[in-house]
Amino acid sequence: MAAPASPRTTLTTTIAPVVPATRQAPATHAKRALLARHHIVAPSLRVADAAAAAVFGAARVRGPIARDVIAKVTGLSIATVNRQVTALLDAGVLRERADLAVSGAIGRPRVPVEINHEPFLTLALHIGARTTSIAATDLFGRTLDVVETPTPHGSQGVALNALAASARRYLSRWHRRRPLWVGVTAGGVVDSVTGLIDHPRLGWSGAPVGPVLAEALGLPVSLASHVEAMAGAELLLGARRPAGRNADAARDAGTSLYLYARETVGYALSIGGRVHSPASGPGTIAALPVQSEKLGGSGRLETTVSDEAVVAAARRLRIVPAEGPSSTIGGVFRAARQGNAQAADLLAERARVLGEAVALLRDMLNPDDLVVGGQAFTEYPEGMALVEAAFAERSVLGARDIRLTSFGNRIQEAGAGVVSLGGLYADPIGAMRRAQSRRTESA
Repeated sequence: MAAPASPRTTLTTTIAPVVPATRQAPATHAKRALLARHHIVAPSLRVADAAAAAVFGAARVRGPIARDVIAKVTGLSIATVNRQVTALLDAGVLRERADLAVSGAIGRPRVPVEINHEPFLTLALHIGARTTSIAATDLFGRTLDVVETPTPHGSQGVALNALAASARRYLSRWHRRRPLWVGVTAGGVVDSVTGLIDHPRLGWSGAPVGPVLAEALGLPVSLASHVEAMAGAELLLGARRPAGRNADAARDAGTSLYLYARETVGYALSIGGRVHSPASGPGTIAALPVQSEKLGGSGRLETTVSDEAVVAAARRLRIVPAEGPSSTIGGVFRAARQGNAQAADLLAERARVLGEAVALLRDMLNPDDLVVGGQAFTEYPEGMALVEAAFAERSVLGARDIRLTSFGNRIQEAGAGVVSLGGLYADPIGAMRRAQSRRTESA
């Protein structure tokens, strides 16, 4: 079940850096990074099958749920379920609901348990080329609140300091919930082990995003490529998410292709219930060959279908002004919906190019499930029929449905949210211990 829409505000206040922006001695910086790196944890973007994870997952998806029902849906013995429930109750992530016990039943196995979500949150950051989203997520993966702030530019050190300060200020608002983890997603090349990011569009090279946030916030930090994270959100939080060991085994063993398009384009594969994360970083489809004179004729997918390319074409045709608040992709959408034929034609061309790109990837990889997301699809749903028509015409394989993301325009924050929760979903007891250890150390 996808999360409901969350309140969204814009954060524009200038915040003083939490770490001096001046150049530090190399030895000092290396020591700080080394210490912080102990709290960088590679994300777990997979359907976990460990006993504690299966019990926690059953409660998350089906709760309130009795222990004997957990045993039935997970395939675990009742003795194993009882042990894991006790451990999860002790860890604080489950709670009993004696008020929902079956009337006349004897013994604790008939007392339902559910996720104890109110005391906790995780912090989710999506670092975009222009805008950074900072969100609070509960243990169900639901977004509690999100703010948006312009992605800091300028020197790498200053930008990271500003980013960390914004995150710390945001966390300070949450007095009644205990933060457990930080999840970060970004474009470029993300090293999930060290927490370093190379992001050419931001001018970042080996940017220690993970270490800086771990030090500033006093929490474990996980980082992932944004498209891989979005695929993880579909896998673990989407409408077809599995619940327990016996749930939809065919899907868990299958493959899913996720394609994203907005300012950038990207793809990710889920194979056998796990997002494929190459050690050398995600592959790229930015330079996939395409043809569209209407959208600039660059011959490459990203520079043809990006928001920037569509807006540039709309400016040339005077659909939107050369500058000003209306000179945006939103202005192009509004013009098309108000009957501007040229605007509608541009967006139809974008849909055609995207549909053919999806067809090419599908024909190469032939996944069992095909999902598209990103505002190029979700902010103009009128274009999906055109995407599907272009896909059907270009693909040489049999008919296949294209599924739109479960998260609509919230896919970026959902991706960052699942990165912040992946460790908890895979090993809830171990994750709570790590979070408590980090909290004690910071205190």
